[in-house]
Amino acid sequence: MDKFSFIANAHVSYIDELYATYKNEPASIDPSWKEFFDGFDFALTNYGQEENGNGKAETSSKPVPKNGALATPGTIMDMEQLPKEIKVRALIHAYRSRAHLKSKTNPVRERRDRKPMVDPEYFGLGQEDMATVFQAGNEIGIGSATLSEILAALKTIYEGPMGFEYLYIRDAEILDWFKTKVEKEALAFNPSHDEKKRILFKLNQAVVFENFLHTKYLGQKRFSLEGGESTIPFLDAVINTAAQHGVEEVMIGMAHRGRLNVLANVMGKTYEQIFSEFEGTAKPDLTMGDGDVKYHMGYSSDIVTPENKKVHLKLAPNPSHLEAVNPVVEGFVRAKIDHAHKHDATKALPILIHGDAAVAGQGIVYEVTQMAGLKGYNTGGTIHFVINNQVGFTTDFDDARSSIYCTDVAKIIDAPVIHVNGDNAEAVVFASKLAAEFRQKFSKDIFVDMVCYRRHGHNESDEPKFTQPELYNLISKHPNPREIYVKKLTERGDFDAKIAAQMDEEFRQLLQDRLNMVKEKPLPYQATKFEREWAHLRRSVAEDFEKSPETGISPETIEKVANALTFVPKGFKPIKQIEAQMKQRKDMFFETKELNWASAELLAYGSLLLEGKTVRLTGQDVQRGTFSHRHAVIHDANTNQPFNSLKEMKDRKGQFHIYNSLLSEYAVLGYEYGYSIANPHALTLWEGQFGDFANGAQTMIDQFISSGESKWQRMSGLVMLLPHGYEGQGPEHSNARPERFLQLSAEYNMVVANITEPSNFFHLLRRQLAWEFRKPCVVMSPKSLLRHPKVVSPMSEFTSGRFREVLPDTTVDAKDVKRVVLCTGKVYYDLEEAREKEKIRNVAIVRIEQLHPLPKNQILEVLKSYKGAEVVWVQEEPENMGYWNYLLRLLYKELPMELIARKPSASPATGYNKVHVEEQKNIVSQALKI
Repeated sequence: MDKFSFIANAHVSYIDELYATYKNEPASIDPSWKEFFDGFDFALTNYGQEENGNGKAETSSKPVPKNGALATPGTIMDMEQLPKEIKVRALIHAYRSRAHLKSKTNPVRERRDRKPMVDPEYFGLGQEDMATVFQAGNEIGIGSATLSEILAALKTIYEGPMGFEYLYIRDAEILDWFKTKVEKEALAFNPSHDEKKRILFKLNQAVVFENFLHTKYLGQKRFSLEGGESTIPFLDAVINTAAQHGVEEVMIGMAHRGRLNVLANVMGKTYEQIFSEFEGTAKPDLTMGDGDVKYHMGYSSDIVTPENKKVHLKLAPNPSHLEAVNPVVEGFVRAKIDHAHKHDATKALPILIHGDAAVAGQGIVYEVTQMAGLKGYNTGGTIHFVINNQVGFTTDFDDARSSIYCTDVAKIIDAPVIHVNGDNAEAVVFASKLAAEFRQKFSKDIFVDMVCYRRHGHNESDEPKFTQPELYNLISKHPNPREIYVKKLTERGDFDAKIAAQMDEEFRQLLQDRLNMVKEKPLPYQATKFEREWAHLRRSVAEDFEKSPETGISPETIEKVANALTFVPKGFKPIKQIEAQMKQRKDMFFETKELNWASAELLAYGSLLLEGKTVRLTGQDVQRGTFSHRHAVIHDANTNQPFNSLKEMKDRKGQFHIYNSLLSEYAVLGYEYGYSIANPHALTLWEGQFGDFANGAQTMIDQFISSGESKWQRMSGLVMLLPHGYEGQGPEHSNARPERFLQLSAEYNMVVANITEPSNFFHLLRRQLAWEFRKPCVVMSPKSLLRHPKVVSPMSEFTSGRFREVLPDTTVDAKDVKRVVLCTGKVYYDLEEAREKEKIRNVAIVRIEQLHPLPKNQILEVLKSYKGAEVVWVQEEPENMGYWNYLLRLLYKELPMELIARKPSASPATGYNKVHVEEQKNIVSQALKI
């Protein structure tokens, strides 16, 4: 069979239909195809006829190959009939589209044949055409040129140390800009002498630092960057270029590999500090927390670029859950954009450094990528940098992903990808500059995939030859990127080899001097300090939790918030159900003077906004509330136009952000945690649609929220609202797993609460910012109580008072009480209802509103009133869940008590409503001795 064009081997009918659409509506098709068809029409108009022997122009009458339905004479797919000008344009299009499959991006082994199909013969072009001049050379910026010159340019651009994926971009302006950058600047890229010296200097730092640690601390874990040292000149160039384009603050998120090198040679952490951590001679101050291993720690610093631009750098601390730090970085940067940079995203840049196995394998990468363009989560574009080791721990990439590239997730948001050979430092720097310019110009994400290798195993004590003997035989003989660059510079005559050798010797001596200093006089332990934005806050002490601070507000404040919450703009038409709710809200504020849960919550937010604080609330359906109770944002019945009551509130000083989130828990909770650690003056909340949704975000809870202060000295005031309560909704929507949070609770690390009164919820929210410190807060949030007629609070409880950790029973006479029921949450109202119905006067019901820190003294003080009464703990949850084990552990010495609960169970709740009702009835009956 004759060889035809790659295009001709596509589905012919489809391309013909596409061409017909182009002729009718050119703007409606993909920009890359429009560009191709523009060229086709141009060539057809100017070169589509040939002269016959008589000098007359005629349409070519070459025979059409008989190849089934492959091509129809006279159609665009009739490749043999096409003028060669069009064939050259088709060749250029194919290079732009597929030549990345052929680029020389792998430094240690040949790439697999991915069938790029960019050879000229696929396009009906042969050796006899190489000297022919084609106008198509203008397409790639070299003017009219011979086919051999066009082909050489295409090979230089697209088959060299960089592979570009971008033709899927659907925004014509972005596509054209990126294509021009790639094709014009890649051909012309030649760093200045000073730039080459800077690249060599940073590469020298990276290589010598790793080599020095390897010889001095043999076998110690450090997660070496060896093989990927070009990461350091990449970050250096990205930061410098971004600073030239207006960036003032950069936050980096990365896993372990290369972290120490980045800390030392990008962030500016002193070599003495790093050596001191390896020496392990300093005695830590455990009052500052438990700390973390050196390759998990964060850092912040201020640097001045070679162009004299000041940049504040942060490296986020993170645990071993690799990509889990990604949303934390994004949330942190968004908080900075919202406040420090007054909504100017060009001032703050997030950089995420991924591993190839992790970026392909961990679903949070997809979740964070989907956030990129959402108004609630956009950070003005992220630069993603992949240190592509070609192996994950011991897993080959064949077993690590199904996609050809680890970065294929980029295509879901039309983010361009640059694949680059990690041994080519100048190409890496070109990619970094292009990435920084792209992000600053278009406020969109871009991915740089640096293909390199890992010289040692997963860590320095691991033997990689157990699983990849062939690859590691190649790696063991392979020169490092610095050696390769020095050779290149000297061969080109850019530098004398003596200069590189001198640079190596001087830096190695500097490291030795710093190590000698540490050995002679160990540095005192330097605990990570709170960030400068948090300097006015302090650490909590045990006494802080004996009694909450005053958090009441003035009647004038209530009136301002009430007016905002009950105002509907002129001409705005809510649906009937909302009109009824707005009327009810107005009655509560101005008539009955009793507030339900939603009104108390919104009052808390409004009061903070009037004080100049920020409130940010996200989660699935939070604007109206999962249970249609909140209605912070209402919509016009005719136009769907939203109206945000608190955002429009008169005299509002703070910012109010409330966003319905994407259907994610893991990434969204991580994002809100990041937001909360960036701004101490923000009340940041995440609401789960149901409490069990937190299960999908457990990594964030375990590794960041519950332990971040102890490990990394990072305080957070994040609030998690998790609907919880047994109401017959089955196993998944009854239980927010309070036992998990209580198991994680220690050392006053976070608040866990289950609240029964609107005013107490109001005070809890305000307490989050009234404290002189910050603590994460987990609330077992109500469902049915949102509309329970008894769940209301008088206005007087909002104008004075504080959060009450324990609510004593004021409805019975203490001397008559024979049994005290301790409980928390919604079950109180079940007990109270039955007690009223049965007219029981000898049972007191005491509510513990805060479980951690446990208000032990307050509980014991309340119980003194009931001398001789037996004490029981009542919970809706099964015996092996809920609060019992936690309370038993903390109270068994001072307070012997029995348990009344559901039977021990593997599932949180029954799925049968009849069984649920019977179980609930039995709990109440046992508790009250009915």
